[in-house]
Amino acid sequence: MTFLGLRLGNEPQMSPADIQSLASLAEELGYGEVWMTEGNGRDSLTQLTAIATATSRIGLGTGILPMFSRTPLITAMSAAGLSAVSDGRFILGLGVGNRPAVEDGHGVAYSQPLEHLRDMIQIVRRLLNGEEVTYQGKAIAVSGASLGAAAPQGKVPIYIAALGPRMLQLAGEIADGVLLSWTASSYLEQAIQLVRDGAAKVGRDQSEVEISGYLRVAVTDDLAAGRASLQLQIARYASSSHYRAFFQDTGFDREMAGVVSARDHRDDPASAAAISESMQQEVGVVGSAADCRERLDQLRVMGLSKPVIAPVPVGDLKESYARTIRALAP
Repeated sequence: MTFLGLRLGNEPQMSPADIQSLASLAEELGYGEVWMTEGNGRDSLTQLTAIATATSRIGLGTGILPMFSRTPLITAMSAAGLSAVSDGRFILGLGVGNRPAVEDGHGVAYSQPLEHLRDMIQIVRRLLNGEEVTYQGKAIAVSGASLGAAAPQGKVPIYIAALGPRMLQLAGEIADGVLLSWTASSYLEQAIQLVRDGAAKVGRDQSEVEISGYLRVAVTDDLAAGRASLQLQIARYASSSHYRAFFQDTGFDREMAGVVSARDHRDDPASAAAISESMQQEVGVVGSAADCRERLDQLRVMGLSKPVIAPVPVGDLKESYARTIRALAP
């Protein structure tokens, strides 16, 4: 069976029961994994715990857990807890987030992100392996940290959410997988090569690093509404300086010139209008189920071995998710 994963946005309009039912539907229809986002609002871990109790086979990943707001020990404790609740189905997806969200929202310093993430993963992996960890890194130091008897029996895969070259290479060096997001199809092969370069740098087999990534998808007959929803979603991300820079670096200077770069303008109609149809086609797909499957197949050929669909809502939120999940069922 061809692998396909599902990203569930952590929208407050959906209840935990709604999220459980969508994840159960995905499991029933053969999806391999469900990834839960975390930004503002509810945390991803409690949402995944609710999903774990309603499912029995589908993999469960944090997509992603921002690391600056959590210590390595708390992160390992959470991973051990979810691994236990899900009978070993948990995947720990970690990322650095971005400076405004970390410093303004959490009130902690955004410092040495690459070194911090490297140290975090080294410590967390050893804790999950059942070790007592004393570690002196460039950004984090711990002494005598341990999960004790609560360490998971099986392996908890660790994925890195990566946009830029240095983070992509780090994923290749130390992670079990990379989770891409908003990666333009014209940039995908370059991004995957950077992951492979990171693996080669430390003598790893490139096949040890899973290549996973989100594709924004709207299965709909109303192409205008689907494109408008995708436009708005891109513009919301682009209102963050972090994603704005990423989009500029991957070929969308003209579009970013028309985006108002401020969080209080994230729903600005002018920003959405600046997102060209060509950019929409590079980072997402709107259309029939056949159109969407064709795009997924193209990305698989380019090296995206574990695509994860991220449904773009058109109309009612839950029904829109369910429609896309059913239409693209593997």
